[in-house]
Amino acid sequence: MFSKSSDCARSAVLLGLILGCTAAASHEPTLKDAYKGDFVIGAAMDAGDITGQNQRDDAIIETQFNSISPENVLKWEIVHPQPGSYNFDLADKYVAFGLEQHMWIHGHTLVWHNQVPAWVFRDDKGNLVDRDTLLARMHDHILTVVGRYKGKIQSWDVVNEALNEDGTLRQSLWYKIIGPDYIEKAFAYAHEADSQAQLVYNDYNLENEPKRSGAIALIKKLKAEGIPIGCVGLQGHESLTWPTPEQEDATIAGFAALGVKVAISELDVDVLPSSGTQPTADVSVHIQQNAALNPYVNGLPDSVAQQQAAHYVDLFRVFLKHRDTVERVTFWGVTDATSWRNDFPVRGRTNYPLLFDRSEQPKPAFDAIIRVAAEASQRLRPLTGWDRGSPFVRYQIPNNRIAQRQVRSPVFRRRESNLLAIPALNGKKPHVAKRDQCTEAKNRKSNRDHQ
Repeated sequence: MFSKSSDCARSAVLLGLILGCTAAASHEPTLKDAYKGDFVIGAAMDAGDITGQNQRDDAIIETQFNSISPENVLKWEIVHPQPGSYNFDLADKYVAFGLEQHMWIHGHTLVWHNQVPAWVFRDDKGNLVDRDTLLARMHDHILTVVGRYKGKIQSWDVVNEALNEDGTLRQSLWYKIIGPDYIEKAFAYAHEADSQAQLVYNDYNLENEPKRSGAIALIKKLKAEGIPIGCVGLQGHESLTWPTPEQEDATIAGFAALGVKVAISELDVDVLPSSGTQPTADVSVHIQQNAALNPYVNGLPDSVAQQQAAHYVDLFRVFLKHRDTVERVTFWGVTDATSWRNDFPVRGRTNYPLLFDRSEQPKPAFDAIIRVAAEASQRLRPLTGWDRGSPFVRYQIPNNRIAQRQVRSPVFRRRESNLLAIPALNGKKPHVAKRDQCTEAKNRKSNRDHQ
């Protein structure tokens, strides 16, 4: 944890940065305020953010976001590098930051085929261990890590990237040693460690139909077996032209139909030319550098920044359409300067995938996303005179209809209902519709240094 003296110094510096950065534009809405009542808005924190080294990033996180994810500090190789040896130094600081800021704290990730120490899968002679040994190691790891933050971390990526592009299960060492039920075991162990945490399956490229179909089949299977999966994470490592709004819409709708929530878990929009591979977030992929793949070393042209903003607008309109399913939208990083996209899939490029530039200033995409929220707010305006003691708010929406929506309580434990629409009654007091659905939203990449 931070010491008391370092906490005070850090808070003073951050306060000055926040005041200096925001005083001139204090009237401007923040991301978290613009989407309040729709979904939480998050950022991934790297080690510099967590330790306070990146103080300007921290100021942005505290001002703009109400959810955080760890880029790397809860991955196995960092938190559990040796048998029987855990290192929670950075993880504890990460959780302390989120608690101090009253944020939705997300855990990433428990079971993945990357960034896992070799010892996990092998014995002291270097041979692969058997099923029972690997299950025991998985069980110990999950109970120790999840159990340490029980009641503090609201959601966990339990299994990460278990599918191939064709929707079949990846032939990882988890799969080869344990078998396909390693996924069920991981979720069961996580639920054992914290029965109130939301458990997530997280993956990239689920907007592509073959992989999405495989994920839908997997989630159906888990739910049929009574496995407590509550959410699917769509990583959202995107380009200027992919996915289309239609692909994003179909993907969210497909998982919503299964009765699970959706998180946009690692969002960024790559603006650089394609490296010739299909879209991927597989960190094992590396492409050789050449100048043609790195055209914006001296700055991002405004035309490209506007194209990126337009793509973000398309995405956020889809997210708002599915606001009853999407409950968390997290950007994978804070500013362009520290984004993993600068080194993936080509090392050493100058990329611009996020909402804040290398000088910590908002880009056109930031303003565009704020406008999307404002447009939605204009279409859904609270009526005056509603009872502030009631859990419901009535809204006026186009075509002179009245709608009633349950107010979301604080992020960690909230109840939500679908938007209910009923006809206006010629000046009479509208009938109060009954809720048709309530769900409990349970309390809540890449490693550039290890590529």
